[in-house]
Amino acid sequence: MTDLDWLFARQRFGVHPGLTRVQVLLARLGDPQQAFRTVLVGGTNGKGSTAATLAAILTAGGERAGLFTSPHLTRFSERFVVAGRELPEATVLGALRRVRPHAETAEASFFEIVTVLGCLLFAEAGVTTAVMEVGLGGRLDATNALDPQLSVITNVGLDHTEILGETREAIAREKAGILRAGHPAVTGVAEDLLPVLEAWGADLWSLGREVRLETLPLGWDGWEVGMQLPEARLNFRTPLLGPHGARNAALAAAAAHRLGLDNEVIQEGTRRVYWPGRLELLPWRGGRVLLDGAHNPDGAQALVEALWELGGAGLPMIFGVAADKDIAGVAAALRPLASEVILTRTVLSPRAADPAALAPYFAGVPVQLASTPADALDRLPPAGLTVVCGSLYLVGEVRPLLLGEVDEGRERWQ
Repeated sequence: MTDLDWLFARQRFGVHPGLTRVQVLLARLGDPQQAFRTVLVGGTNGKGSTAATLAAILTAGGERAGLFTSPHLTRFSERFVVAGRELPEATVLGALRRVRPHAETAEASFFEIVTVLGCLLFAEAGVTTAVMEVGLGGRLDATNALDPQLSVITNVGLDHTEILGETREAIAREKAGILRAGHPAVTGVAEDLLPVLEAWGADLWSLGREVRLETLPLGWDGWEVGMQLPEARLNFRTPLLGPHGARNAALAAAAAHRLGLDNEVIQEGTRRVYWPGRLELLPWRGGRVLLDGAHNPDGAQALVEALWELGGAGLPMIFGVAADKDIAGVAAALRPLASEVILTRTVLSPRAADPAALAPYFAGVPVQLASTPADALDRLPPAGLTVVCGSLYLVGEVRPLLLGEVDEGRERWQ
């Protein structure tokens, strides 16, 4: 069994919240996380695009920035980006080979191993600041074994309730665990949840309070954003789509300012950001396909708001999602947008819901069932705009089909 096959097989052991195994594993590898400054980015939705924007700004400012994200779409090495470039697969596999025996001894989980692998890769690549996307929750997530100099919490919604708690307040308490007393932090959570975050004693800036936004939509080109901070004013453009894209970019800009970067650098970095698979527009057979991983109700509502703002409605849709998600909530948000829905399931994710089981959630909308993502694409009308949404694993299987690429063909759980 190859090292990568061994690692992916560990997905089946599930998620085991806790920091002890990660701390032990990091110590056995010489504590590579101490070689760089860390920023943790958590939240229910938008943490990936926020992290990617912040890393792009840091890179524009001359930092050798590392970006750690999950899950990947097509290649495992997508999770590890340094100075805007995905690390070579050979480099990633070489580091994994060294991590494996220690991980087996520590009985570490898939995500714990991947987090430690990222730290090792970033230390050896000479990263000066690592922007680490939190995996699940925050307080007991593997990334929280690091000591962040700044933390970002994008928002709080109901997702992973079986692990994080069944109320927004309970989930906010878990996510607030990435905050550090006396350290700067930035958040976009709703006002009623701010006291939960403030209890941790961080120097917290909140969108709508310390950070005031003025946004101007630029259609499919993104947004122009003005920001009033306590002691400065920023302005920039971002290619991220949707009102939530503007907010996520603003969180990253505020975080960058708190890390000491000036407006000129922020303008350059936000302009450069690239975040595939999230409101990403790609050509297909004379038409266009919009990819988005809207897998929970808040994410689905954000997609709908983005498309209304862009003038899209009554669109054909390809949809597939994991069976353990709030399918009713996601479908309720998406139904008004759809002219027809092609329901499918990912080939590589055992968590995927059966397309036939999804059909009742789209009552009143014409429905087709497709056995695979490739079959679903073949059923699309020959032109116009189509939305592919739901699981990021679905996006990860559709995207290489659109681009003529080959995915890695490994089972996907995490």
